[in-house]
Amino acid sequence: MELQQIRYFLALAQELHFWNTAERMFITQSALSRQIKALEDELGVQLFERTKRSVKLTEAGAFLREQWLPLLDEINRIHLQARKIHEGAFGLVRIGYPGSIVYGFMPDLITSISHALPELKVELVEPTDISFEQLLLNYQMDMAFRRDPAENPALQSECLYSESYALAVPQGHRLTEQNFTGLHDLENEKFILSNLAQTTFYTAGLRQIFEDHHFTPDVRIETDFGGMVLGLVSKGLGVTILPYSYSFSALPNVRFIKLPYQMNLYVTWRRNDNSPVLKNILKLVAETAHKYRQEQM
Repeated sequence: MELQQIRYFLALAQELHFWNTAERMFITQSALSRQIKALEDELGVQLFERTKRSVKLTEAGAFLREQWLPLLDEINRIHLQARKIHEGAFGLVRIGYPGSIVYGFMPDLITSISHALPELKVELVEPTDISFEQLLLNYQMDMAFRRDPAENPALQSECLYSESYALAVPQGHRLTEQNFTGLHDLENEKFILSNLAQTTFYTAGLRQIFEDHHFTPDVRIETDFGGMVLGLVSKGLGVTILPYSYSFSALPNVRFIKLPYQMNLYVTWRRNDNSPVLKNILKLVAETAHKYRQEQM
């Protein structure tokens, strides 16, 4: 017994007309008759009473129609779901990201995913103590955005765009883009920064900026969470240096001054991951990054 024979049976059970059913199912009337006869022979059950003028279901045929119809609907649903999984339109993707892209790039990407793949579930992860690479290699994440390329050869990275570091000061601060001349202008300022002893790419960039200017910041508050840093700057508790992406936060009472230093954003994934979902997401990542680069020009 084949699934297609059941489809033929259910179509005929609805039409009760061989010629109409054959036309609907895109086969000849004689082929339809053979399929129904083969199904009856295999089941050992007469499904239809046939005369020259009419076709009607037997009691056994009516019973099978009631049993098979919901099963066929479920099978069709399962097949459709399988096709969506095969095409990368259904499933789960886990994406890691740094806090610095939550106000610009990341919301744009998630919007694109939601529009293009509405049935895909997205799980966002902002790691703190565990490295992005470890989470990817352990299959706890499928993709990660990072400020530096992956070192492990089992991972693949691609640079998406570059952006400036920026000095963030309270809105009423004396320094502006017009009168700022360099870090020496910040000699007496209180800083709010991540712990500069950390080995992250971001803190390495900060150390480089300070070393280039032979400048030692007076750090009064340490925190790794950019949103908290911005909130404290907006309260006038100090100044900071952050990726320029934070300027899209629209937080009141904070002004940004670009610095002549750049940082990159990379997307990283498992090199041999052939997931259709990942393929679709990487395409959307590339499109969003292109749009983002255009907007920064």
